[in-house]
Amino acid sequence: MTEQPPALSGNSTLATWLQHPAGEPIVRGIAEQAGMDERALAGLRNLSLRHLVEASPNAPEGLVDQLVAQANGGRVPSDDEATGLAWAEQITPGRFAGRTVIVTGAASGIGRAVASRTAREGGRVIAVDLAAERLEELREELAGHEIVPVTADITSAEGAEAVVAAAGERIDALANVAGVMDDFAPLHEVQDPMLEKVFAVNVFGIVRLTRAVLPRMMDAGRGAIVNVASEAALRGSSSGAAYTASKHAVVGLTKSNAFMYEPYGIRTNSVAPGGTLTGMRPTNTSEYGQQRMDAQRADLPIAVPQALAASITFLLSDDSVNVNGAILPCDGGESVY
Repeated sequence: MTEQPPALSGNSTLATWLQHPAGEPIVRGIAEQAGMDERALAGLRNLSLRHLVEASPNAPEGLVDQLVAQANGGRVPSDDEATGLAWAEQITPGRFAGRTVIVTGAASGIGRAVASRTAREGGRVIAVDLAAERLEELREELAGHEIVPVTADITSAEGAEAVVAAAGERIDALANVAGVMDDFAPLHEVQDPMLEKVFAVNVFGIVRLTRAVLPRMMDAGRGAIVNVASEAALRGSSSGAAYTASKHAVVGLTKSNAFMYEPYGIRTNSVAPGGTLTGMRPTNTSEYGQQRMDAQRADLPIAVPQALAASITFLLSDDSVNVNGAILPCDGGESVY
């Protein structure tokens, strides 16, 4: 009697699918259609098939179940039957109950994941972004939870003031997630408009909004701030000169804030993500910069935004009560290479 291969589900990792006799050709077919090479596919190995399909804007509804049935001889097994399940978010009910939390970049990617998790854990979320339509989609998606959409430009004093006004007198936590990439240009190629754009959002946006929030936290005698840095804050081979310098500045701001406001019970920490499935990618990249980075890039797995949100919400919550001034690499080990 021939032994049946283990069951696959939409939540099994791509690595598990690639080790399965019926699953491997399915995943390789998707990768070929998407123009992925072997290295790109390897980077997605810890994601589930569902993550891969949902990241495609043109994926038809029900495609995951169709592919699962194809791999399992017409059957769609439950996760209890399946093997090699990917990491799944675990909500902590009530962790942010009664708390007001500001999240920037909340319309997409890591910011959206942080806003969503915080709201589902009981928080009142001030969701900040320039993309008004996507903020409204977030609010509708989280109907029954407390989401206050704020369309604001955090690079301006007026934008920061609008965010604080929407939050009201009590602000318990701030997640500075919003950021922009550069074009990977090294210093001899980088242009002033790119420098100014990247620093306006990644550095001065954090400065202006945090400066506006701090008086509320100082009056309350408590607060938690998390700044999203990057692998580019830890080394020089992750991005171009503008982005790398801006994220090093974020680390400096984090450490300064942690020291200056500790007497007020305010904790400031930073996370440094590695590759994350956010869709944020530069266009028109520097050929020289891209070649240099490709030569140094480690073959490490990409993470989903919810995995970053798990670390960020930990630092925003009282679970991290004794953590202040930390720079937490959230990169699957990339920073040790």
